Amino acid sequence: SEVGGLKEVSFAVKGPGAWSKFQYESGVHRVQRVPTTEAQGRIHTSTVTVAVLPEPEEVELPSIPAKDLQIDVYRASGPGGQGVNTTDSAVRIRHLPTGLMVTCQDERSQLRNKEKAMRVLRARLLDQLQHSQQQEIASSRRKQVGTGERSEKVRTYNFPDRRVTDHRISLTLRRLDRVMEGELEDLVKALAADWQQKNPSGAGRP
Repeated sequence: SEVGGLKEVSFAVKGPGAWSKFQYESGVHRVQRVPTTEAQGRIHTSTVTVAVLPEPEEVELPSIPAKDLQIDVYRASGPGGQGVNTTDSAVRIRHLPTGLMVTCQDERSQLRNKEKAMRVLRARLLDQLQHSQQQEIASSRRKQVGTGERSEKVRTYNFPDRRVTDHRISLTLRRLDRVMEGELEDLVKALAADWQQKNPSGAGRP
């Protein structure tokens, strides 16, 4: 806008324990302050939505069990020449769990056609897995940020009172300036302790 500001910020935090600490920051954060453009000194309320997502690991394609494959061989068709229509060199592979099917008749050798078809099948399965992972991440983000309404707030930053309140654990700190400089340790410890108390078995940790 004409007075500056940011609409959206994306960044990565790396290091031991990063996810375990920052996972609690997801949700709607409410800000109460008097803008510099406010002539009457009235407090304005706004919100920002925060999504914290673990960086996905490289997707490794597991080995494909033979029982998941249906392999058919047949005679290659083509413009003619030696080897065409004389041997069952063409290969069709169907991945039964997903229904993906790959055919190859580029080579005269059935073995080489099978190897080629398997490479293509693996690549398609990998693409499918990555797409599925991306959908899971997008779904997780939507659940975290909600609609952005104030009623969904997890924390309030009140600048006139120098107060920070985390509504999930009813904790209020009166040192907003230090929190805004990144001193989140007290909030993180309190949220982690509350989670441990509610989930003593450790089940359901994000």
